[in-house]
Amino acid sequence: MSIQKMTKIFNPKVVAVFGASAREGSVGFSLINNIIGSGFDGIVYPINPKRTNVLGVKTYSSLESISEKVDLAIIATPAKTVPAIVENCGKAGVSGILLISAGFAEAGAEGKKLMKQIADSIKKYKMRLIGPNCLGFIKPSIKLNASFATKMALPGNIAFISQSGALCTAILDWSIKQNVGFSHFVSIGSMMDVSFHDLIDYFGSDPQTNSIVIYMESLTKARNFLSAARAFSRNKPIIVLKAGKSSEGAQAAMSHTGSLAGNDFVFNAAFKRAGVIRVDTIEELFNIAQALAMQPKPNNNRLAIITNAGGPGVIATDTLIDRGGKLAKLSPETIEALNKHLSPNWSKSNPVDVLGDAGPEQYAKALELCAKDKNVDGILVILTPQSMTNPTEVARKVAIISKGCRKTVLASWMGADDIEAGQRLLENNKIPVYQAPESAVKCFILMHNYSRNLEILHETPSHIPSQFHPKQAESRKLINKVLADNRTIMTEFEAKQLLDYYQIPVIKNDLANSEDEAVAIAENFGYPLVMKIASPDILHKTDVGGVILNIVNKTEVRAAYKKIMKSSREKVPEADIRGIFVEQMMKRKYELIIGCKKDPIFGPTIIFGMGGVAVEIFKDTRVGLPPLNMALAMRIIEDTKIYKLIKGYRGMPGADIPSIQFLLYKFAYLIMDFPQIKEIDINPFGVDERGGVVLDAKVLLDKSEKDAPINTSRHLVISPYPSEYTTEFIMNNGQKAILRAIKPEDEFMEQEMFSNFSERTQRFRFFQLIKDISHEELIRYTQIDYDREIAIIAEVEENGKKMMAGVVRLIADQYNETAEFAIVIADPWQNLGLGNKFTDYIHNIARKRGIQKITANILANNHIMLHMFKKRGFTLEKQEDSYYAELVINEPK
Repeated sequence: MSIQKMTKIFNPKVVAVFGASAREGSVGFSLINNIIGSGFDGIVYPINPKRTNVLGVKTYSSLESISEKVDLAIIATPAKTVPAIVENCGKAGVSGILLISAGFAEAGAEGKKLMKQIADSIKKYKMRLIGPNCLGFIKPSIKLNASFATKMALPGNIAFISQSGALCTAILDWSIKQNVGFSHFVSIGSMMDVSFHDLIDYFGSDPQTNSIVIYMESLTKARNFLSAARAFSRNKPIIVLKAGKSSEGAQAAMSHTGSLAGNDFVFNAAFKRAGVIRVDTIEELFNIAQALAMQPKPNNNRLAIITNAGGPGVIATDTLIDRGGKLAKLSPETIEALNKHLSPNWSKSNPVDVLGDAGPEQYAKALELCAKDKNVDGILVILTPQSMTNPTEVARKVAIISKGCRKTVLASWMGADDIEAGQRLLENNKIPVYQAPESAVKCFILMHNYSRNLEILHETPSHIPSQFHPKQAESRKLINKVLADNRTIMTEFEAKQLLDYYQIPVIKNDLANSEDEAVAIAENFGYPLVMKIASPDILHKTDVGGVILNIVNKTEVRAAYKKIMKSSREKVPEADIRGIFVEQMMKRKYELIIGCKKDPIFGPTIIFGMGGVAVEIFKDTRVGLPPLNMALAMRIIEDTKIYKLIKGYRGMPGADIPSIQFLLYKFAYLIMDFPQIKEIDINPFGVDERGGVVLDAKVLLDKSEKDAPINTSRHLVISPYPSEYTTEFIMNNGQKAILRAIKPEDEFMEQEMFSNFSERTQRFRFFQLIKDISHEELIRYTQIDYDREIAIIAEVEENGKKMMAGVVRLIADQYNETAEFAIVIADPWQNLGLGNKFTDYIHNIARKRGIQKITANILANNHIMLHMFKKRGFTLEKQEDSYYAELVINEPK
């Protein structure tokens, strides 16, 4: 029902306006004037008990006096009156509310009390509410201006969502001047109910919307946001201008990781993981939306620049390199061909300076040849108006050539009146045009970043290099022991023990409580050694003289023990000292940092990059979100500068990169399994061609999560793999099948299963024959959001080879109300009881998830499935050559 209610809000037939006013300058006047004055074809009821009419339209004293059922109620009355109005709307069956009024959360305790009353009514009557404290919304296609903005938005295909009402009016004014149109223009306000994720879900399914553009100041419900964004960013660009990059007032971090994982870096990581494009300015916000609607995405970041003036070409090049792009290296064949068609004095390289006297033919040939070059991913055509230049004719030729070009083409027509006609001609032919070449370059880089983010979403991860069996029970016992000791900081000995439980390599170490114990440990390990103070109260040991390196004999062991104890007690007299930590001394060529910090919005985050004592100076780190697979781990690694060194540089041997990927994979599981972990700082992690090892580690725990349930995922913003769904099933032929949730790594196994379907099986599952299944389709089937969809496969083993015997899936709507059922069993395993097991098993999962209704479509001649559905109580409705099946599995709450 939530989807239908959102539809009623944005496509209302009957609208009631509470607070409609005849007093010019008031919000109530602007609202009613905009609605009835913009050509909206629905019925509008102004509600104002103090007047008989507003702007010549009859007013009503209350909702009860209206005979028709209202789809959308717009409220612009004082805050204290709103709870009663919302309650009455609920009783009257109103679908949705647009709450313009302010004076709630921002008005202190009284405002929050009013907000709670409104929220209770919304929940009780299952209404949806946009606001409060918002400008309203505009839907140009139905001429509905349900806002108090001074202008009507132009129709178009961009859905715009903003937390700032004031910014909305500025953008609206700018958009009209720039001829930018919208499918929806929404001021979302304080997001009491409807939030970003609701609108992404709604606009993502809207055929009139090509891209979703967001101005964001803050984010709540991060898990819902990422889930919605990941669901639609593959097909519709989602572009965000996130304000508030600085982190002034943040408390001093307790570790290196804490200072490196600033909240803005985490937003970047989250957006990247969801395929969201982040921009820095309002201009970029709409430039990229327009460019993606007009041009194909570049495959890489190599740009060819064609210009009739050297200066703009240099500016474009500088911007390109500064933003991480590459100047395309033109092939010798392209250079030779350009020599034949351009002036003898052209630049002979990229940027292609065609010189000031270049005409339409020279521009066209330069574009045609650059577009054919395999080293070129995109072309920027720059024109400066000169006395011998015809900007309009050049634009016409560029437009003709670009129609046969499959690469990204952007233009910068610099100037004012002289180039206006050429600019219009280019835009009419779907070539984005910019005043400044640097704006065009920035847009090209954003387009490339979007392509790269989508690659991450479409990448098939490799299987992990070996089995991974962490010691969860031992880890939980250790964490509980530290918390029971009323501590939140583990000693280094405990921290390394925890990492060892998760198969993260640590060097030999032990804890000594006397000189004699230290000597015994040292003689057992061998030399050289390092000795460190073991205290939960001393995090940075070097600062208190708590570390001594290069200990080579037992005499030095005794001396080091005394010196460390003396110095630590003098520098931190109140410290709880647990002994002296003794470990092998090991040197590796490169030092990395691997860390975790719990972000207040996005939960645990993973930090990776260059480590060592200078970590905060170089700041060569990247942030990622768990869960990770091998492909996602690789993306984090290769985005750092130190990656060039550790993969092997100038003849030096490289580190074992797959083992570092696997390390991040295991580290992600550790922080996913234990919400009690607040921060981890592995610095340095020493690595070279001989392998990697933890040299130092710190772990901080979160007391508030002391009683967190086992296997919880509430601290994560991306749903982890649901291992709890793994079980065994013995088929009727005695063969064992492992039933488990599908993984991204299962792509090739599913592809093999699909390729062996009989024609009958294909028709029953897809209602048609399928020749080949594409990588994109397999990605859609295997890389799923476990919050929205669940697919259970049956994994069997034949002659030592793992195979997929079948798959059953439920695809739920965004509100987990209705889920579509689909099932297929590969031909060799049909009629062995697997279909019945699959159906019952996934129905039980649906019940536990609170899904209300399961639906399915079945061909009329699929008698086995029809029998299975009848047996389980589905209602069946005949539809030509198929049946629509429906089963209520949980009653609506």
